Amino acid sequence: MTTLSRRTTLGLIASSLAAPALAQADYPTRPVTVIVPQAAGGANDIIGRLVSEKLSEVMGQRFVVENRAGAGGNLGSQAAARSTPDGYTLLVTISASQAINPALYARTGFDPVKDFAPISLLGTVPNVLVVHPAFEAKSVADLIRLAKDKPGFYQYASAGNGTLNHLVGEMLKSRAGIDLKHIPYRGIAPALSDVIAGHVPISFANLPAAISQIQAGTVRALGVSTLKRNSFVPDVPTIAETVPGFDAELWIALYAIAGTPQPVIDRLVAATHRALQAPDIKAKFAQQGAEVVTSTPAELAAKLDADLKVWAEIVKASGARIE
Repeated sequence: MTTLSRRTTLGLIASSLAAPALAQADYPTRPVTVIVPQAAGGANDIIGRLVSEKLSEVMGQRFVVENRAGAGGNLGSQAAARSTPDGYTLLVTISASQAINPALYARTGFDPVKDFAPISLLGTVPNVLVVHPAFEAKSVADLIRLAKDKPGFYQYASAGNGTLNHLVGEMLKSRAGIDLKHIPYRGIAPALSDVIAGHVPISFANLPAAISQIQAGTVRALGVSTLKRNSFVPDVPTIAETVPGFDAELWIALYAIAGTPQPVIDRLVAATHRALQAPDIKAKFAQQGAEVVTSTPAELAAKLDADLKVWAEIVKASGARIE
């Protein structure tokens, strides 16, 4: 081989090695798909769109939300897990899909730990314990006392077997040592309707679904499921103020696909944190009953790991299972 040929060959090799690194440094160079594994209009979808809009501004490229609903979030999460790990497909998902579904479903079609690379938490949405306005319990402590006096007598409504608000009720039963009878509905709207009508005295619902009824006085809030009070309903105590350590928040987080190059992960982490610092984002989250929360990838991974263990125990105790 001549000296010129060797130089040409070495140059081609160097160029081929440099190209991926250059592409990662320039990321993103084309639109990014953000899969939301729930239907349009829910809190996760709205927050996913708000964050995608801000990421578009911060990174100078379009972040486009694609809803892939079905099987409690499993279908969209499956689709994301099978995508190319190049940073051009992301997942905005909720703790119910990532942390509960693996215990609830016989087959999810994805591994929440092995198939995804954590980027950051985006926000949290509390569940809220509500009762009919005429119900005699005025606090979580009152409810626990009543339930202990009459085990299995009082009923609570949920959006259905295996839903987060069902399992929040099961968590309260376990942590407080009480027995409540679960009444599943097909969605939180009919469940709350029956509480308002006085057919069932108690329900657990995510705050966005219940806030208008709370404000109208058609239901009364006894407690929120997060460790800290929610700024949207600051006068409502946490359940943890009565049942220490009680924590059953719905969290929303951003993931890339496992195997995504680290420089791309780093750029997404920085851009996401910057996007969530936008002056208007906190107010827009609050309109959904959500609070802005960020994390490092390691913190998100640790949170998922802890929640997988917690919800596996709660699901097992509840007997809920979806084949």
